[in-house]
Amino acid sequence: MVSIRALTTALITLLVTGVMSLPGWALPISSGDRLRIFVPADDELPEGDRLQLSGVYEINLDGKLLFPFVTPIAANGLEAEEIEQRLRNSFIENGFFRDDRFQISVQVLQWAPVQVTVAGEVFNPGRVLINALPLTDRDGRPRQRAQELLNTTGEAPSERFLSAAIRSVGGLKPNADIRNIRLIRGKQEQIIDLSGAFTGEPVDDVPLIAGDQVIVPQLEVPQTALVRPSQLTPSEIPVIMSNLSEPARRGSQILTMPYGTRLSQVVVAANCAGGNKVTNAKRRVSLVQTDRLTGQTRVSDYAVERLLRTASRNSENPFLMPQDSVVCYDSTVSTASGVLGFVSDI
Repeated sequence: MVSIRALTTALITLLVTGVMSLPGWALPISSGDRLRIFVPADDELPEGDRLQLSGVYEINLDGKLLFPFVTPIAANGLEAEEIEQRLRNSFIENGFFRDDRFQISVQVLQWAPVQVTVAGEVFNPGRVLINALPLTDRDGRPRQRAQELLNTTGEAPSERFLSAAIRSVGGLKPNADIRNIRLIRGKQEQIIDLSGAFTGEPVDDVPLIAGDQVIVPQLEVPQTALVRPSQLTPSEIPVIMSNLSEPARRGSQILTMPYGTRLSQVVVAANCAGGNKVTNAKRRVSLVQTDRLTGQTRVSDYAVERLLRTASRNSENPFLMPQDSVVCYDSTVSTASGVLGFVSDI
């Protein structure tokens, strides 16, 4: 019989193992990042003997950190602690300081914007700048220059992550394979699962650096679960609407609708449905969709009354995508009535 102590020990071991196996991502250094480097041993020397090592340093466009008296360090993709250790080793190996006395501190002063590319099943694939620095801080005050931030370190660059890059290109399409998103950094490739953004489970939202490439693979079947506002999809979409039917005569307009809106909902919002059943029951609408990559336009016609009564079928009541156009037409009864009315007025 297993003792209570053995069961407790096994449970604690399982919990600790589970916690330790949870994914964690530190933000890597990238081109343009500013570092505050402090060397106490140098600052304590007489003024004439100092090497002037402490100060603010910016990572070059080639991803290297230029620091006095040592070989340039390839900093792209490293963490601040790794840069700290490499600088320490370089100064000790070159005989500038003794191992038992030398200390160095590397802290991030400011996270820079980074250029990344996003391709695949997103609405606007291409190259984007993420984590663009605003002109003001969270309190609305003008952002300080790096020289004025010497006594402040740390920042939370929430826009330098994978999810921010996907949002910057319009978000995921319904056919996106969110469990196998490819992140290519130099010669290395990693597969990222972002399904937790839609299920509420933990998400490996990876921090990005300049030059990263993101590819969203395509699934053959659209996923209805992705067609809703989320951290990885649009919150709202523009829909072009034309309604010259009687009696609405609204003309053309651009409606802003929540992402996940179906054609039947736009038809109702644009006043294309309802009214006299005798004259309006046979109204119809056309859905005009243009493929942004190929430029091909597809037009699909729907009977309004049937559209409203089969609202749960994806094939007969599709979700609308950004920049879709909806055209509302009168029924033949309304058209004939209008012609007869025109003739009687002559």
